[in-house]
Amino acid sequence: MADANEKYMSDLWEEHCAYEFGEKDTEKTLATMTEDPKNINVPTLMGGIGKEEVREFYSKYFIHQNPPDTEIVLVSRTIGRDRLVDEMLFKFAHTTRMDWMLPGISPTGKPVEVPLVVIVEFRDGKIASEHIYWDQATVLVQVGLLEPNHLPVIGIESARKLTDPSSVPSDFLLRKNS
Repeated sequence: MADANEKYMSDLWEEHCAYEFGEKDTEKTLATMTEDPKNINVPTLMGGIGKEEVREFYSKYFIHQNPPDTEIVLVSRTIGRDRLVDEMLFKFAHTTRMDWMLPGISPTGKPVEVPLVVIVEFRDGKIASEHIYWDQATVLVQVGLLEPNHLPVIGIESARKLTDPSSVPSDFLLRKNS
């Protein structure tokens, strides 16, 4: 059974995500965060350090740039003393510019499914930081910007392997490139 702190962190994170993806409200999203938040999208270096940079990131490059069909499927959640880690499947059709994930790339219209991990740090009852990780090569293959032939990269297969492990062989890249 989750203790009160774990429940609080989980509930606050759910509220934060609802403001980002549901209400699309930058100020409500920021209200869930400390006065000195960090948001780092590791593969692209997008995000911000401090309230004003995070506000600019959310309002210009994130909240309003997510495609309308964006879907997040939670795979697992781990909660520690002051951190929450979500492993998820992030799904969308690339119908809008998404500078946080594909900086400077015009919409391709292609469907994308990518495993994504978010590590959320909490401090003083608020969200202090978000570190977001995904395999950028997987995204680039799916939108047609990286040709996977003869490279050790994959596309949608990573999402398929995560959600249905037996659907893609574990030695997929070896088979593909031999």
